Amino acid sequence: MSTPEPTAFTPLAALARGLRERRWSSRELTRHFLDRIARHDGALRSFITVTEERALAQADAADRRLAAGAATPLTGIPIAHKDLFCTDGVLTTCGSRMLANFTAPYDATVVARLDAAGAVTLGKTNMDEFAMGSSNENSWFGPVGNPWDPTRVPGGSSGGSAAAVAAGLAPVATGTDTGGSIRQPAAFCGLAGIKPTYGRVSRYGMVAFASSLDQAGVFGHDVADLAAMLAFMCGHDPLDSTSSDVPDPWLMQAADTPPAAPARAPVIGLPREYFSGLGTGADALDAARRVLEAAGCRFRDISLPHSPMAIPAYYIIAGAEASTNLSRYDGVRFGHRCENPQNLEDLYRRSRTEGFGMEVKRRILTGTYALSVGYFDAYYVKAQQLRRLIQNDFLAAFADVDLILTPTAPGVAFPRGDLADDPIAMYQQDIFTVPASLAGLPAMSLPCGFHAGLPLGLQLIGPHFGERALLETGALFQRDTDWHRRHPEGFPA
Repeated sequence: MSTPEPTAFTPLAALARGLRERRWSSRELTRHFLDRIARHDGALRSFITVTEERALAQADAADRRLAAGAATPLTGIPIAHKDLFCTDGVLTTCGSRMLANFTAPYDATVVARLDAAGAVTLGKTNMDEFAMGSSNENSWFGPVGNPWDPTRVPGGSSGGSAAAVAAGLAPVATGTDTGGSIRQPAAFCGLAGIKPTYGRVSRYGMVAFASSLDQAGVFGHDVADLAAMLAFMCGHDPLDSTSSDVPDPWLMQAADTPPAAPARAPVIGLPREYFSGLGTGADALDAARRVLEAAGCRFRDISLPHSPMAIPAYYIIAGAEASTNLSRYDGVRFGHRCENPQNLEDLYRRSRTEGFGMEVKRRILTGTYALSVGYFDAYYVKAQQLRRLIQNDFLAAFADVDLILTPTAPGVAFPRGDLADDPIAMYQQDIFTVPASLAGLPAMSLPCGFHAGLPLGLQLIGPHFGERALLETGALFQRDTDWHRRHPEGFPA
């Protein structure tokens, strides 16, 4: 590097300022992170594909753009993408043997918009297969380690993105969140992570798991980093019929104007169902509440009575959508194909048996059963009715409060293998994140403390299109705490 200033954990705004002031070039910055990936990622497996040649070419283009005075706040900034965003000419594997050799012929809208802003793609990050998992142990390319303790999981399904950012291998990374796959890894890895309102970010080119739930989001250290990325990711996309056309001028300006404390401190609800019997993390959440109270926030006890039904409803709905979305992987058009099939049925059966891992098969079978004749009304329809009740609970709560505060996860990152043979216990890791997903609400996890040397996270949930309130309140919390500035010792800047 051309300057002694450390960059591995430097916020995006400072990195962009250094680029504008010529303290470093985008090529130097990109080379710095590529070298960190080469040096440190062997212990983590956070990347599936590192796109060194592409990244350096993008960095050179960014330097020319900076010199011409045509830069955006993201021009020249290295980022990483979860490996289910289609990237033209680059492997898009979804962490699965089924797509281990699939090179996408086009860019996802998220990728295209960040490329257009001048961001530099370092590579594609590891993930639970087809985004199905809460630990990042389900990848065909091997499990991901948590930078705070590589023998523990980083959370899932976006564990590779979370681990890469936590270890300083990328300043920020994209992720996706279907039932908690950004927020839970953010909590386990000591990061900020946001899932926007469903439809706020286009899903075009984002390989589908559960189409009514999937939403793209971001990992970073600083809330301002999340805002800067979302400013370029969000917005209506004619290629995605579910993308929202609700404009948000504030969000569009967030890259230039980092979120500040809200003009009026919010009223924050505390749902009793989320705190009953909470053990690990209770003290940290209580301390976080006191920080926010000292900053002017007011708290109110509320109830979300149908939240305990969220896990069973979610896994029926998500499984049903997965069974239909993944039916396209048949060994005929693209994806893994078995060798020497005897007939068409043998081709389908063996290609899918060999191509999918155990957790994906489990969810396909569960979803197919729920959609089958004789069980559709008893399972799928009932789950959708519960979904509406859960959403109604949130809508009623937001009539009285501005935001809702909960734990993000039941505890800290658990040792690899501890829950691998107990799917029900694994699914319970999403108990605090799934309700907001079913309701399509924006939600964000912030680091709020440690237990036994491992990070803890708090979750803020907002009303539909309430990203501004989330980000401003997050900025308020980070103004008065330094949890987001703590980094794992094994990955010095």
